[in-house]
Amino acid sequence: MSNAQPIIRLIEPSDFLKVLEINNSNVPALGELTLEKLHYLVEHSLHALVVEQHTLVGFCITFAPNAPYDSLNYLWFCERYEQFVYLDRIAFTSQTQGMGLGKLLYQHIEQLMRESRLEYPLCCEVNLEPPNPGSLRFHQSIGFVEVGQRQSGDLYRVALLAKTD
Repeated sequence: MSNAQPIIRLIEPSDFLKVLEINNSNVPALGELTLEKLHYLVEHSLHALVVEQHTLVGFCITFAPNAPYDSLNYLWFCERYEQFVYLDRIAFTSQTQGMGLGKLLYQHIEQLMRESRLEYPLCCEVNLEPPNPGSLRFHQSIGFVEVGQRQSGDLYRVALLAKTD
């Protein structure tokens, strides 16, 4: 892949099938989606962005508090924070993972938050069971700290993370 500058832009309807493919190729790090659920998430999101580097290679979706979203991890933050931005999902094609695009996308979200005067924690979760040590290391390296853990059944546990600056 050449060194073309990545482009970050809003998700468009023509992106949905590729976003769905990227999302579902990253299960279990992300929850599986249907096209209908993806439409719902984008419709109710605060930010719904894609990253292009010649082609669409990644995406992210964030939510503000009080969105009509039933994710138990999102609801955990709703119960504990009056204001926050919740990064529900971020994913890239396997060929572009580890190229710094995730860091770039997080910086873009934080810039959008500053421009909108959203001086709130940016929150997310990372799987502990099944383990996702690469994601945990990445989030710690860009300033996220663990603010809690949530267990769901015997096989699923997450670290709940927040970044305040």
